[in-house]
Amino acid sequence: MQLVLLTSLGVGGATVIGSLIGFIFKKISHRFSDIVLSFAAGVMLAAAVLGLIVPSLDYGGKFGIIVTVAGIFVGALCLNLVDKIVPHLHKLMGAEDEAHNNANLSKVLLFVSAIAIHNLPEGIAAGVGFGSDNQAQALMIAGGIALQNIPEGMVIIGPMLAAGVTPKKTFIAAMITGLVEVVGTLIGYFAVSVASVILPFALAFAGGTMLYVISDEMIPETHAHGHQRGATYALLVGFCVMLVTDVLLG
Repeated sequence: MQLVLLTSLGVGGATVIGSLIGFIFKKISHRFSDIVLSFAAGVMLAAAVLGLIVPSLDYGGKFGIIVTVAGIFVGALCLNLVDKIVPHLHKLMGAEDEAHNNANLSKVLLFVSAIAIHNLPEGIAAGVGFGSDNQAQALMIAGGIALQNIPEGMVIIGPMLAAGVTPKKTFIAAMITGLVEVVGTLIGYFAVSVASVILPFALAFAGGTMLYVISDEMIPETHAHGHQRGATYALLVGFCVMLVTDVLLG
């Protein structure tokens, strides 16, 4: 339990680290943020497949493939439902440029709220990973999500400062988005701990949410500024880094 708590704080704290970087550099170039986000997408892709979907098949037994496929689609559909309520992150990223022009505070706050809401299922995915009792894979999943949170934390800062929000309130908002991830991690862990029978489905569900985020949010954002080739190779590097890590950890 102590490891889960520390990991949840690390996953949520990555957003805060990203926000501190955002304070230092204020205006992050799209090229840099796209490369970092693409690398994180590759890491998350490997973590979703190797750390969640494959174990779901292993734990599912006779009907493992049915449970896993169902879990993946249910996870994706749940995030799709969230996206019908909360605008897509890759569209809200444009709030940064607009905020510099007209200080549209309401759109910036919507942008931050969207990140916070999307952090909840990511945190649940990290917590579910610990329910499989494979700590190496669980840490791999959490590491991938934490890495993705750094550029998210970075892009929160610029729009809020440009919209006239004080640095103190901007930092508090960044901390809240990270805290949501901590809560999600604990929810995921306790859910599968209390009802281990749902573990195969929960693993696949978490994998489905991560695949949805990668395809629907991260990749479109990294390809939106003319850096497609660099972003593609960064994704491949991230995927291979986690692949090698998984092999070395056994």
